[in-house]
Amino acid sequence: PPQRPIDHLCRPGITVQTIPIKILGYKSSQRYPIWRTLQAAQRALEKEHPGLHLDIQEVKSTDEILRYTPVIAFPSLMVDGKLVCVGRFPNRDEILDWLNKAINEKIPGLE
Repeated sequence: PPQRPIDHLCRPGITVQTIPIKILGYKSSQRYPIWRTLQAAQRALEKEHPGLHLDIQEVKSTDEILRYTPVIAFPSLMVDGKLVCVGRFPNRDEILDWLNKAINEKIPGLE
């Protein structure tokens, strides 16, 4: 059977945790740098959170982008349903902070 994107995470003792991500940008040149930075942030979190899966969706349609933000000339980013960055390219440390907040909100008892 074909492998699903998270099959490599399904091992004994590993809890898979999916965080939905939306990269909002109608040009691929806007989305790609953010996608690469997201991948770098995920790699940085792998040891502490080996079951972390980022479900990255690229939002390309201006109509759909306008549902979340009026800014379409530059990229924006949503993490776990929250608009966290508008009209600029976030750095890895910012993305790490947003991902850690999303992880902590999903795990009961962590703050």
